[in-house]
Amino acid sequence: MAIELVVFDMAGTTVKDRNYVGQAFQQAMKFYGYDVPVAEVNPIMGYEKPVAIRMMLEKQGVEEITDLLVDQIHQEFVERMMQFYRESDDIVALPGVEDTFAILKEAGIKIALNTGFSRNIAEVIVGRLGWEKKIDLLVASDEVAHGRPYPDMIQKIMATLGVESATNVVKVGDTEVDINEAKNAGCALAIGITTGAFTREELLPYEPTHILDRIDGLLEILQLKTKAL
Repeated sequence: MAIELVVFDMAGTTVKDRNYVGQAFQQAMKFYGYDVPVAEVNPIMGYEKPVAIRMMLEKQGVEEITDLLVDQIHQEFVERMMQFYRESDDIVALPGVEDTFAILKEAGIKIALNTGFSRNIAEVIVGRLGWEKKIDLLVASDEVAHGRPYPDMIQKIMATLGVESATNVVKVGDTEVDINEAKNAGCALAIGITTGAFTREELLPYEPTHILDRIDGLLEILQLKTKAL
């Protein structure tokens, strides 16, 4: 398998998320008068956040969903997330992530991050973790025409990094939309991981090629030499 590129999701896949994102989303909705259980938020966390907001408003039975309302809720969410990621001491890589990055780089495989966050949030996370030189590219959902599950982010990454065929690309993520994004892009592997929003049982119906409980399981799939992680 000639893999040239691995695209990783961020929160819940490479970055620890103890439901911080879901809680911020819930709080932003509540600020505008919509009381949404976190259990209903988690399944849509992989989507571009304005899309997720619109989906949740529809589920709440809001008859007139304006762009202004969506933008206001999204801005509230962004401000809460920016404050959290700037100030929290709990911004850490998930187990095995940085060693996995290092082994992929040693093997000559490019590493990219993509996310349902906007660019400003994603850059704060990368900066806090010191990942600027550990990855090759970051693409956020507000940098393309359509966020996940559309293939736009993966296609932008491929074009920027000079990867010609999606059959040489692996996607790893913790949600339904990560898996469907990979399939829509034609990736060689669409790998789910249980460290985030979805359990193994919740991932199975979307038919990922593999399901991991730790990110370093990717190295075995790619038949790369591993070290103690």
